[in-house]
Amino acid sequence: MLSCSIRTLRRLKCCCNKRWSSLFLAKGYCFSKPKVVPSFCNTDIKFSRFYVGERQSSLRQWRRRSLYTVTDTYEAIELALDSVIKIFTVSSSPNYFLPWQNKSQRETMGSGFVIPGKKILTNAHVVADHTFVLVRKHGSPTKYRAEVQAVGHECDLAILVVESPEFWEGMNFLELGDIPFLQEAVAVVGYPQGGDNISVTKGVVSRVEPTQYVHGATQLMAIQIDAAINPGNSGGPAIMGNKVAGVAFQNLSGAENIGYIIPVPVIKHFIAGIEESGKYMGFCSMGLSCQPTENVQLRNHFKMQPHMTGVLVSKINPLSDAYGVLKKDDIILEFDGVPIANDGTVPFRNRERITFDHLVSMKKPNETALVKVLRNGEEHAFTITLQPLQPLVPVHQFDKLPSYYIFAGLVFVPLTQPYLHEYGEDWYNTSPRRLCERALRELPKRAGEQLVILSQVLMDDINAGYERLAELQVKKVNGIEIKNLKHLCQLVENCSRESLRIDLDDDRVVALNYESARIATSRILERHRIPSRMSIDLLSEQNSLLMDSAE
Repeated sequence: MLSCSIRTLRRLKCCCNKRWSSLFLAKGYCFSKPKVVPSFCNTDIKFSRFYVGERQSSLRQWRRRSLYTVTDTYEAIELALDSVIKIFTVSSSPNYFLPWQNKSQRETMGSGFVIPGKKILTNAHVVADHTFVLVRKHGSPTKYRAEVQAVGHECDLAILVVESPEFWEGMNFLELGDIPFLQEAVAVVGYPQGGDNISVTKGVVSRVEPTQYVHGATQLMAIQIDAAINPGNSGGPAIMGNKVAGVAFQNLSGAENIGYIIPVPVIKHFIAGIEESGKYMGFCSMGLSCQPTENVQLRNHFKMQPHMTGVLVSKINPLSDAYGVLKKDDIILEFDGVPIANDGTVPFRNRERITFDHLVSMKKPNETALVKVLRNGEEHAFTITLQPLQPLVPVHQFDKLPSYYIFAGLVFVPLTQPYLHEYGEDWYNTSPRRLCERALRELPKRAGEQLVILSQVLMDDINAGYERLAELQVKKVNGIEIKNLKHLCQLVENCSRESLRIDLDDDRVVALNYESARIATSRILERHRIPSRMSIDLLSEQNSLLMDSAE
């Protein structure tokens, strides 16, 4: 199932036009686990939409809207002329095999549009790893410098600001609308490849359901439309009537006219989090892996009555609040009073269904939810606090430099999925199997935990014979189990023994004379033109510790 999901994800690609490099293909972005409960937050949709009793109301609403919301292409163009802008980005991504240096810079182009507050909304992948951003409004030959105010890579959204008053002259903002119904018409506006001027394509809504976001490697609600979304369209609005129905962000490779837009609830959650806290808050999760209970024998085994429906808890993230409340083999029957079907779905609008994780998305970070479960044949109600959760192995590392530590030519790094992506498009099969499996399946046991690996050995007399130990996980330093890369760095730097011992996976051992290794480190760094033996984040931590000890 995992390989099948990866094949599906490979067909999805972000629609950011790159002049010097290939598209954001799915080769670099895999999700942690296909059936792990996804998390997305939405604070705008009302509970009434999930009740069957509201279906007729939703149907009447759709009929009323259909009389006047069949998108007028000319109206969309008129709205877009003073709102949609073209974005020019210069970016440089880190080299995770050589974490002390970046790859060659590249130029990308995308789209964006003005929202209230003199801000520009676009896709995160349009400005990911940016070093310089320019924007140009329609009909103007002038490009203006823009700054990235906030980025949400999970939801593939970003907000830009432009300080120049001249840029805002004559610009109008677009208002956010609602989730369109099936077969409602939308117009996608942007600056796709094939020309320099603004472009408008028209299509209808095909489906609304959770979809893999290629850039953020997460599963969130998305709207599939049959309008062409091409490279360069990324960040452009999908207009329905006189309001925005979503943001164009990816298409399906190998299929004709299948594009995806980010719906308004996801957009509003992203913006609301920034307005309330000043920074991107992320999407909430219960931290559960659940199994459907569609099999009759399975339901009987867990003492479910004929009228009961729900999903089976298979795994719980130790860092989630649910870890101390729920138990393995619990049956989740309801979430905040909404019954969960045996396939894990709940009612959504008119005769549509969506995974119950969408209810989790309605919660803001640190809000609580009432969960009804069946445990050993008895019903219980628990209150669980929801919050965004980070995986043990980070799925992406945009807009930050990778961490590393070098000692005696041994290069230590935390395991991340971007590191595995360096093995190429078929990284799932070509990267070290053990590391790949841990990256996709292991859960953290404590906060701040990292899987630290010996990524490579920079050859020298001091480490000759250890080169075959590369790509193994580091377990202990001088008998002390390491927590993360920072902990490893502290143990090595503060070593007071004559000999340093490092225990690796497969019971492999590295032993070094500490003083000789320290001397060799400087020699190796100079030979390979490496500016520092540790990354900036570790160096700052070391300087702080030295200052504290001096006081």
